[in-house]
Amino acid sequence: MRDRCQERGEPQRVLTRTDHSDDKETLVKLEILGSGCANCQKLMAVTEEVVRELGVPDAELVKVEDFPTIMAYGVMATPALAIDGKLVVSGKVPSKAELTAMVTTALAAQG
Repeated sequence: MRDRCQERGEPQRVLTRTDHSDDKETLVKLEILGSGCANCQKLMAVTEEVVRELGVPDAELVKVEDFPTIMAYGVMATPALAIDGKLVVSGKVPSKAELTAMVTTALAAQG
């Protein structure tokens, strides 16, 4: 596995945002896959910013640092991003515009 990250031994970071003002739950799960290097941290920051700017009330951001789990997604290079269990980017930090399009597409697919 080609990995640009270095293992740091940091605990898994989970950020959950929920809004129960509506009975319908539209949870989107975004998993940042990597060991915590600068690019992994940048991907987390850009993802947090996109979720905030899109006003996604029910979003779960999860930092996945477990290499067997990362490899199970077929990731060959980190950082990587999976949305609702589907790998959408690997080996780079997408631009804010690209990431916005990915999240918007995932939300539209939920209906």
